[in-house]
Amino acid sequence: MNSKYISFVIVFFFNSVFMNSQTTSLLKEKFESLSFGSIKPKGWIELQMKKDLSGFVGNLDKLVPDLIQDPIYGNARLHKNSQAKDLGNLKAGDAEGSEQYKWWNSETQSNWWDAYIRNVYLLDDRAGKEKVSQYIQQILATQDTDGYLGIYDKELRYKFNGENGELWSKTSLYRGLLAYYEVTKDPKVWSAIVRAVDNVMVNYPINSSSPFSSGDKFNGGVSHGLTFTDVLDKMYQITSDTKYLDYAVFLFDDFSKTYQSEKDVQLANILNPAYKLQSHGVHTFEHMRPLIVAAYRSNSPELRKALTIYLERIKKATTVTGGAIGDEWIAERNADATETGYEYCSLQELVDSDALLLQKSGDAETADAIENTFYNAAQGSRDPNHSCIAYLKTDNSYEMLGTKNGEKEPDRKQTRYKYSPAHQDVAVCCNPNAGRITPYFVQNSWMKEGKNTLVATLLCPNVLETTVADHSIRIETITNYPYENSFVFKINNPNAVAPIIKIRKPAWVNKIETNETYTEEDGFIIINRKFSIEDEIRLDFKTNVVIKEDAKKEKYFFCGALVYAKSIKSKELKGKEYQTGFYDLMYEPVEKIRYSFVENNGAKYENGQISVTLRNDETKKLERIDLVPFGKTILRQVSFK
Repeated sequence: MNSKYISFVIVFFFNSVFMNSQTTSLLKEKFESLSFGSIKPKGWIELQMKKDLSGFVGNLDKLVPDLIQDPIYGNARLHKNSQAKDLGNLKAGDAEGSEQYKWWNSETQSNWWDAYIRNVYLLDDRAGKEKVSQYIQQILATQDTDGYLGIYDKELRYKFNGENGELWSKTSLYRGLLAYYEVTKDPKVWSAIVRAVDNVMVNYPINSSSPFSSGDKFNGGVSHGLTFTDVLDKMYQITSDTKYLDYAVFLFDDFSKTYQSEKDVQLANILNPAYKLQSHGVHTFEHMRPLIVAAYRSNSPELRKALTIYLERIKKATTVTGGAIGDEWIAERNADATETGYEYCSLQELVDSDALLLQKSGDAETADAIENTFYNAAQGSRDPNHSCIAYLKTDNSYEMLGTKNGEKEPDRKQTRYKYSPAHQDVAVCCNPNAGRITPYFVQNSWMKEGKNTLVATLLCPNVLETTVADHSIRIETITNYPYENSFVFKINNPNAVAPIIKIRKPAWVNKIETNETYTEEDGFIIINRKFSIEDEIRLDFKTNVVIKEDAKKEKYFFCGALVYAKSIKSKELKGKEYQTGFYDLMYEPVEKIRYSFVENNGAKYENGQISVTLRNDETKKLERIDLVPFGKTILRQVSFK
């Protein structure tokens, strides 16, 4: 068949899909997101965030000052003679080229500032808020008169034929600015954001430009830029102006029609039944969001079908603990407890993407998936004793000495399987994202439905302050969840408004104990009664030990939201010291016993542990051992053959 004819058919297909999407009614969204700052952490989550703020989250700008303080948005904007920067990382074996190192600091510093802004405001940290205020003023001062707010000089901006970070550097910056605006309502910041987004839309005109055309070589920064739809969707949520969503659909259309090295979410690939996920995991999981936004804006049958297919593929690339695989590429593999690692960046991106899906679909199973990733894989990739995180981690973690459970990689020196407050030898990307994940999780723990329904979507200790019928209401969720499954929702309702309160019932709940009269619908408990000025709801969720199985029929032990693992004793080895108290850390096992599953295991939950009978692979004898919460382990065995 003539190649020109094939190209014509492809272009006609994409144009017909996306032209129709511009005229189709918006698919109804189930829930409404609340403004950042409406929900604040309490209990153990607040304590953990405070430790992070006094640890790597609050000090990353001091640990890697050259990266965070690089004035790449100001007087050090990139120009045609700019050279790749020395980021302090080991590049041996990297095949992606040097162009990405020019824009990389924008991602590092902007994602870190996004994390820092959200942490200090949720914790009401006065010194941190003053620091943020100074940063905001410095950033606003870099904006050009035409509204441009980015990292390129006039000779380069919007004029690329290769790898670049134009949209990506804006995305990471604007997300933090939007959080700051939502919590402060500063009109100068809002004006700056509007002008900056308008500048993008003017210079990349909708349906008559190609922002993602960048040749046929590696273009990871270009591909990251598809997440500019995060900014557009938030602008729509704030303004209700559908021009932002229409532009998001245009971006997804252009991304699908152009060459991309990170191509899992391209429409033709999704609709190809033989295609398997293969890209850099972070791209694959973050690109869920542009697809979700495009599918809901367009209400196109093709895009709704594509979303369904993509979500099924994502499930196969996620471990039983919620680990979003990619070490760093998915490489057509399915999730495996020992052989496939997951990047901390991917955990944040999956949580954020699932949260967007939850907001738009109202699907309770999606909320279960978010909790699984956050409470298991993400907590299990933190060092429980030091302020640092793993760049890459596996479910079964038998050593953390740089490589994946001792695997040799001949083409590159692997150092990602360790704990660090920065991971500068690889890339300072996972630590900023580790600072973002908890604020993003907390932000999505409550949503609204209609005018008077408040929905507890993600269960955690928090306090909600919002309005119902233009009257203020405050609800504090008092709980030690997920380590305990009892809840008190303490309600302060000074104007005696009459909200309907919906509380998600996790899929693992066997029984609900409460004095409330309630109904159940689509995985949510609905309480519709008159609430007093001071009132409360008490709930207890009952469950048993549950054994889940992965694709290789290996067994995992759950109780409630948590998965439990056999902790492996290890020796701590200190590496690079960034500052006093901030080290790279590796862990060498001091025991190498593995265990196998037996049917009559007598698994029993008691005092925060699961006691279970397993077979010692070395002695072949049965042993009674204790499993502890996955998130409290460093080296561990969590799946049992």
